[in-house]
Amino acid sequence: MARTRYTFNTKTLAYEKHRPTPGQKILRAVLYLISVLAFSILLIIGAYSFFSSPKERVLERELSQYRLQTQIMNKRLDKMQMLLNELADRDDNIYRVIFEAEPVPLSIRQAGYGGVDRYAELEGYNNSELLINTAKKLDKIASEIYVQSKSFDEVFKMAKNKEKMLASIPAIQPVSNKNLKRLSSFYGYRIDPIYKIKKFHAGVDFSAPKGTPVYATGEGTVIRARHSRRGYGNQVEIDHGYGYETFYAHLNKFIVKKGEKVKRGQIIGYVGNTGKSTAPHLHYEVRKNNHTVNPIYYFFNDLTPVEYDKLLDLSKLPNQSLD
Repeated sequence: MARTRYTFNTKTLAYEKHRPTPGQKILRAVLYLISVLAFSILLIIGAYSFFSSPKERVLERELSQYRLQTQIMNKRLDKMQMLLNELADRDDNIYRVIFEAEPVPLSIRQAGYGGVDRYAELEGYNNSELLINTAKKLDKIASEIYVQSKSFDEVFKMAKNKEKMLASIPAIQPVSNKNLKRLSSFYGYRIDPIYKIKKFHAGVDFSAPKGTPVYATGEGTVIRARHSRRGYGNQVEIDHGYGYETFYAHLNKFIVKKGEKVKRGQIIGYVGNTGKSTAPHLHYEVRKNNHTVNPIYYFFNDLTPVEYDKLLDLSKLPNQSLD
């Protein structure tokens, strides 16, 4: 119950009941409304600061689900990356080895993608780092899948041309030599017959009578047929494709010309003693991707495993070359 207020009237010298003026009533009402409004505002602010609204709780649950799904996606992307790495390893070390192809360089497999601002639209959010990392993984995998797909296309093309490739790779001896008696000097450091010092011998020498037929060791195209009285003398060079070339030197004569297509086992010339040579013989080289390799590794069509092992043992003995 409200308390009654009294005031002393100096004119009547008596206490009278206090009656507020209309202005005072209005002021009281305004102050009351302001207090109620301020309290309501403070109550709302406190409620929103310390308590989530139903809608906010729904949104928070959705965000939590999104984070969980993104983490699961990242784990799946990691597994896909591992599988892609295994495919790349098989491609480089099995499939391409079978077809005598060079592995795909790591710089190409992991080539860059996108630009500086590629992920700018994902920045500025609470979970920007998670989103950007996921996007980068997706881009990286997509780029590597494209490279791997192109590589498999190339391997498939090589597989379709396998028969032609097998016919082109040097696989026989250039001089008939079933008993292995004509191989007089092997690949590696040998004594030079003229200067009597050790020099690298980039091929093998087949000792044979002048006029002995010389055969193309694989299908290919003649890229050089040259007469000379110096160095390697009369010489023929054949491009077999797939990175392979063969070189035949000190010929007495050759019967092919530049640009001519030749088959394995076709006679291309005859053993001679031209150029820097100390006796009739054929100097024979095999080159892979512009580097000389040991020719005896490419005699597999002519020799049995026992003969091949014997040839490897002979190649290790020190001797003198014929050119």
